[in-house]
Amino acid sequence: MMRKANQKLATVCKNLSPSSTMTGVLQRSVAATSVVPSRSKVLTVDNMNPFVKSMEYAVRGPIVIRAGEIEQEIKSGKSKPFTDVIRANIGDCHATGQKPLTFLRQVVAICTDPQKLMNDPHDSAGVRVIREDVANYITERDGLPSNPDDIFLCTGASDGIKTIMKLLMTGKSGNERAGIMIPIPQYPLYTATIAEYNAYPVSYYLNEEKGWSLDVSELNRSITEAKKHCIPRAIVIINPGNPTGQVLKKENIEGIIKFAKENNLFILADEVYQHNIYAEGSAFHSFKKVLTEMGPGYKDMELASFMSTSKGYMGECGFRGGYCEAVNLDPDVKYQLVKSISAKLCSSVSGQAAMDVVVNPPRPGEPSYELYKKERDLVLGQLSQKAQMVTQTFNSMDRITCNVVQGSMYAFPQLHMSDAALEAAKKKGVPADVMYCFDLLENTGICVVPGSGFGQKEGTYHFRTTILPTVDKLTEMLERFRKFHDSFLTKYK
Repeated sequence: MMRKANQKLATVCKNLSPSSTMTGVLQRSVAATSVVPSRSKVLTVDNMNPFVKSMEYAVRGPIVIRAGEIEQEIKSGKSKPFTDVIRANIGDCHATGQKPLTFLRQVVAICTDPQKLMNDPHDSAGVRVIREDVANYITERDGLPSNPDDIFLCTGASDGIKTIMKLLMTGKSGNERAGIMIPIPQYPLYTATIAEYNAYPVSYYLNEEKGWSLDVSELNRSITEAKKHCIPRAIVIINPGNPTGQVLKKENIEGIIKFAKENNLFILADEVYQHNIYAEGSAFHSFKKVLTEMGPGYKDMELASFMSTSKGYMGECGFRGGYCEAVNLDPDVKYQLVKSISAKLCSSVSGQAAMDVVVNPPRPGEPSYELYKKERDLVLGQLSQKAQMVTQTFNSMDRITCNVVQGSMYAFPQLHMSDAALEAAKKKGVPADVMYCFDLLENTGICVVPGSGFGQKEGTYHFRTTILPTVDKLTEMLERFRKFHDSFLTKYK
């Protein structure tokens, strides 16, 4: 759907003629008098890398483009049944009103002062002292040793994920392509990167009826089917979940690790929301800790885990800070990894400094601790409150069900569409959830992302919303949402 919409936009732009503009007049004038032979573009949309064209990224797709247009229409004075657009489509904390942490900003500001820059030698893997702080953070978190030489700092977790995934590619095509197992629903980074690398997406479905948990039987079904089309190399797990907001139990993680060992898979653990745990009885368990505690036969398995400054309680998307801990790599592979990182040089030092504050925050008794703790606890407390608000409100609406938001920053409610709504969407030539989300935006100014952009079981319809707007704005958003949903149900009885 996203690709079709983008193709339509491209067609419209392509068909725009400059003949009535001054530019068009000048172009015709030059063409008539110039003797320089014409030259076509070396790179065109027809001859460019086809795998880049096949990439899709739902959280910044056509609905978001339309949201931007509506914002401009409001600014120009065009009448709307709402006063502003509420962007609940993307996990940018500060863009939705969350205040930056004072201590983090102060540290980064000092680090960017030329008179006070850190003078530690640094390499492409990142400033050594920061990598040591990351290792200390992981050691303290898990109660297990972490080696700074296993850490590399990256431009957000996304960069680290793509760096490791690139190593896993086979360099071959057809059924010899690398297969990467990804959860459905999934974060679009994974399908986009898989498409860019010409790998094969091996989809496994999370169990919505069991709180978006992961059944090993589904993993077995998925990999058995995939072996006809690719060579499965790795499994991606997002915990806490995006877009689904679940937190995996330790027993569930153990089952996944056993499955990975049996099928000789590299584990990619996306753990960027590890601080965002809200539901009673939920707790974060790192894959590294669980894997190590499972004993001989498991503790030497290859694993890469990822963390970011963009999420959690920090919300520092703009600094693009992140780290990857890659453990148990073959020494020769590790050499190639370092070479690959070195070829693109180190990530932003400002982002590295922001990452250092996340893993080495103020401690009790230090001058900055009280303010830091107050701001951190406020953010996490409000996120917990908003997680409950979203879960309860959506479950109070007819024909919507929503699993408890246990962690991360998102909810992924299911829309139980009437036959009339499905028929209307069919006539429009779009999935029913896309129709719903576009209508929601046009009538309320609320921008969410259709479930089809993340993947969902055939015959089900969802949308992803963040829980990030301020408590007051989220309250207003949910009121707007309820009114729209009631009218939608009336329209499509």
